[in-house]
Amino acid sequence: MAGLIAASDLVKLYTMGDETVHALDGVSFEIDRGGYVAIVGPSGSGKSTLMNLIGGLDTPTDGHLYIDGQDIGAMDDSDLAVFRNRTIGFVFQSFNLLPRLTAQENVELPLIYAGVEPKTRKARASELLHRVGLGERISHKPTQLSGGQQQRVAIARALACEPQLLLADEPTGALDTTTGKEIMGLFRALNGEGVCVVLVTHDLDVAAQARRTIEMRDGKIVRDQHAAASA
Repeated sequence: MAGLIAASDLVKLYTMGDETVHALDGVSFEIDRGGYVAIVGPSGSGKSTLMNLIGGLDTPTDGHLYIDGQDIGAMDDSDLAVFRNRTIGFVFQSFNLLPRLTAQENVELPLIYAGVEPKTRKARASELLHRVGLGERISHKPTQLSGGQQQRVAIARALACEPQLLLADEPTGALDTTTGKEIMGLFRALNGEGVCVVLVTHDLDVAAQARRTIEMRDGKIVRDQHAAASA
């Protein structure tokens, strides 16, 4: 299988009272290794549901979703947890840092879950925080960091287990314009190093920086457009 992500006729149904909602209605696509894709669409379009499926946070009602050759729908909760830890890094709008831990300790968390011994995980966390420009903030707690700095810690944490896939849900939504541009520059740099980046965003300026845009509406893909190659 050539792509890192391959979806075939994905369906996701939710029951709300007497009503069945088709959050995803027959969605098919592939995303290459090293791709950079923005998923856009209005609220209720299915983009967040699709992100949850790709992230292994939920499983499809029907259809197939393969990530790195693994069928997400065939995994139980335990297998999914291990798979997420090893293969996928998550970046959220609200950062999701633990307030009582330092930047370094937050970055170490996925490595603890992965069973990495203390000396190695401390070195890895320090390396990643330097990589995202926070080498001088290793011992700071989230309340001592700006929003942009907290998002950099979150990105470092997402990279801790060297994932092939980085999923970002509205990664600039809580940031000012200048800081948002800095974070997007970091995503471009990571993608240039071979990390596949898939982000969900309402911001069309953010989406325009990706190399491919998938637009969703009413649980379906209505547009799948690759950016024109640079001259």
